[in-house]
Amino acid sequence: MIEFTMPALGADMDEGTLDEWLVKPGDTITRGQIVAVVETTKAAVEIECWHEGVVAELLVPVGQTVAVGTPLATLAEPGEAVQRRTASPVATPAVAPQPEAPVVQRPSQVAPVGHRLWVSPVARRTAASLGVDLGVVTGTGPQGAITLIDVEHAAAAQHHAEPKPAPTPADVSSEPKSAAEKAKQRGAAMRASIAAAMSRSKREIPHYYLADEIILDTALGWLTEQNVNRPITERLLPAVLQLKAVALAAQRFTEFSGFWRDEGYEAHSAVHVGVAISLRGGGLVAPAIHDVAEKKLDELMADLTDLVARARAGSLRSSEMSDPTITVTNLGDKGVDSVFGVIYPPQVAIVGFGRPAQRVVVVDGGIRVATTVQASLAADHRASDGHRGALFLAEINRLLQQPQEL
Repeated sequence: MIEFTMPALGADMDEGTLDEWLVKPGDTITRGQIVAVVETTKAAVEIECWHEGVVAELLVPVGQTVAVGTPLATLAEPGEAVQRRTASPVATPAVAPQPEAPVVQRPSQVAPVGHRLWVSPVARRTAASLGVDLGVVTGTGPQGAITLIDVEHAAAAQHHAEPKPAPTPADVSSEPKSAAEKAKQRGAAMRASIAAAMSRSKREIPHYYLADEIILDTALGWLTEQNVNRPITERLLPAVLQLKAVALAAQRFTEFSGFWRDEGYEAHSAVHVGVAISLRGGGLVAPAIHDVAEKKLDELMADLTDLVARARAGSLRSSEMSDPTITVTNLGDKGVDSVFGVIYPPQVAIVGFGRPAQRVVVVDGGIRVATTVQASLAADHRASDGHRGALFLAEINRLLQQPQEL
């Protein structure tokens, strides 16, 4: 029997609330299948199961908050008889459901994979407090995601369609908090999570910092040639060249792509690049694009576009949150010349890119104006040193001078 547990979705997550089961007892699941949705302080995360088997029992009901590592379900391995285990305190809700309608097996809580509504966490909570049926709300967010504004519009329409009697003083005193107040609370919870992770990082990780100015004229000229016959929606951005260059450099300098555990540094065989994404309501996430070094630029551009859209819609996958082996942050669009990031544990490095701008540079003994960008590295001194960090940045620079090889 296999225990499927709540995964760790980053250093700033120690618990999550089960939002939705996408399987039921008796279902056969395959490796990598999305089986549940868990809400964290940052997003509603689709939880993938990396085991194969038959669902024996769902141990945690929808709506319950549990710690990382808590068993969520049991699975029977292929060929193993399905056995139900005795219910544990973790799987028992505070108010026991009626036997004829257990919470985890209600049809409304089980949705087929690929047919789940994408709903931002704050929109989901607001809909519950206002009594809005998400099944009848039309989403206007990325890829049809239901946003807070969609829920508020639906609630307003519902209010006008069903006039309510005048509220009594008791009703007024017990009214749910406004959507703005809930969004503010959620933002505060996210900031607290980020603060805990970044405080841990600066407390435990001996950072060192390096920077290099990279001339982008060759890379930008090559991009212009590549994009001239492409529709706007398929054009490549400089960001994909940066991601690919970082991944290829990390393949060569393996001490920058991996994890620092209690027993020491573990280099990872693949390079999964975390992309720092700012959220519209404040805060940020850094989910992974997997196997960046192996992907073509067109595929990487599509993956980046999809990841940003889903991150801002509050719909990410567990592997995207837990798998980054190195992170890239780019604040060039915010107008800053350089950024020195804080390492996201248990990773050991973060690469930053600032604003590309025309600057006076010296090349081969001559002075000219060129478009350059400041690339920075924040690295863990336990896993590498400044000499290797300098070579790592130099390799990123070299690769960006040969964009046709990326």
